Amino acid sequence: MRKFFRILFIIIVVLFFIIIFIGVWFQLDTRVSIPEPSDRSITKLPVVIPEKGFYTCGSGWLQKRNSSLWELYLEGKPFERGVIEGKLTRVLIEKQEQAFTNQITQIIPSPLYLKFLRYFIYWFNRDLEDYIPEEYKFEIYGISLSASDKFSFIGNNYQRILNYHSAHDIGHALQDFQLVGCTSFGVWKDKSKDGSLLIGRNFDFYVGDDFDLNKIVCFEKPEKGYPFMMITWGGMTGAVSGMNEQGLTVTINAAKSDIPYSARTPISILAREILQYAKNIKEAYAIAQKREIFVSESILIGSANDGQASIIEKSPYKIALVEPQDNYIVSTNHFRSVVFRNDPKNLKDMKENASLYRYKKMLQDITEEQPLDVEGMAKILRDQSGLNHVDIGMGNEKAINQLIAHHSIIFEPEKHLVWVSDGPWQIGGYTCYDIFKVFHNFAGLHRKTEISETGRAISPDRFLNSDGYVKFNRFRELRKELKDMIRSGKETNLQRSYINELIGTNPEFFQVYSLTGDYFFLKNEPDSAARYYRIALGKEIPRQNEKQKIIKKLADCLVQMKTKKS
Repeated sequence: MRKFFRILFIIIVVLFFIIIFIGVWFQLDTRVSIPEPSDRSITKLPVVIPEKGFYTCGSGWLQKRNSSLWELYLEGKPFERGVIEGKLTRVLIEKQEQAFTNQITQIIPSPLYLKFLRYFIYWFNRDLEDYIPEEYKFEIYGISLSASDKFSFIGNNYQRILNYHSAHDIGHALQDFQLVGCTSFGVWKDKSKDGSLLIGRNFDFYVGDDFDLNKIVCFEKPEKGYPFMMITWGGMTGAVSGMNEQGLTVTINAAKSDIPYSARTPISILAREILQYAKNIKEAYAIAQKREIFVSESILIGSANDGQASIIEKSPYKIALVEPQDNYIVSTNHFRSVVFRNDPKNLKDMKENASLYRYKKMLQDITEEQPLDVEGMAKILRDQSGLNHVDIGMGNEKAINQLIAHHSIIFEPEKHLVWVSDGPWQIGGYTCYDIFKVFHNFAGLHRKTEISETGRAISPDRFLNSDGYVKFNRFRELRKELKDMIRSGKETNLQRSYINELIGTNPEFFQVYSLTGDYFFLKNEPDSAARYYRIALGKEIPRQNEKQKIIKKLADCLVQMKTKKS
């Protein structure tokens, strides 16, 4: 027995030291080096509030435009820009962090899994700082000085803000949650009414309604590179949609990726670098070539200097440039170049998900609506119908307008004009800006000022004031209630009127029937469940895996029905 306890003691001691070693090694390996600015005097600058909804700090200013849009102006060196942005948007940064963590908690309600996710992300992003240009690390550090300590349980302020820049990329691994599914296109020459280049895009990156409430139209004049505008949010230095003063536009669309094993350059940082330093497609491609990324992405580049748009398709291992075959180009969420066209993952994604359908729908709309002006571009971006204008239900991922867009944007690069959706989604109005005027006429604002081109604004979509809009919002409420009830596993007797109301809010959308089927399946009523599953299968289902799940549930119902009869 003494020998047994001695061996057991030795094993426990060895395990203890192994755990200590792993813990220390993990801390050292995931530790991030904090940038060290040579001059920190900028951190002492105060925020001045000359009037309600208008804030200044140093050379920067921030003003509230409407219920969902803010306008921000920044200039100077990287650390200076970051510090001023952080000070001006301190409240917005905290709101975005809260919205982001709330949504993650909804997707992953288990505290244990959340803790595991935290450690996984730190491990996954352990080399992230090595792939971000020094300029942007200083800018991110400056912003992080104003981040809230409320979220220190996730990590220190700098590490958190740095890691958030890979959120879009990590969203690739979560595509089954429909976080990423964007659409963009460009037209010029005979496809455009006045022959000028037009670019449009819907940024369908959904992490909850609260995340969309405080969008920032940022106008930035960096010490190096070209002045540019981009749509962003509190704490975000990377770009997802933007245009520089040279008339070069950048928009990014996710493509099917392998599960990455470690981080490289976040795609939003690459897009930002292109936006800041490229004046044409050739220069944009050269910048994309030199950076390593960890997910696959399509980057649609519009160029006033080239008079056209092209698509850079980039994966962690390969890159290709898709040149237009006609005077238009379309990008959804699959690759089309010779380099990637026959890639097994790409072919599988085209077959099983909504990207190819949306691509065909976009081609159909361009053909029907050409030649296009900005109003025509907005009409296409707002289109909720399926191919041949079939009603496929509101919020369907196969539609160009999925009613989840964080923002929608239209560029006219040769005239330095950009239209930004006010919200909700792209059905509200679009505010127009002349970025040349903003940088040259409104750089030093000291009071709240109208900086948009009011005469060029696009009116809200008629859908915003329709019964359909009311029904869609009611559908979202009922869907959430029913999902929560089904997820809880508690049997609840719903009134027939509840089921009828749910279906009546969105009768052509497959999900109202699949969820109703799930409810009756939970109640052990396979006959009713099977009836609704069959109706769901007769609707346009965006993803093959969703369809297969419904087919399997229907099969389970049939087995139960057969068992009951016997």
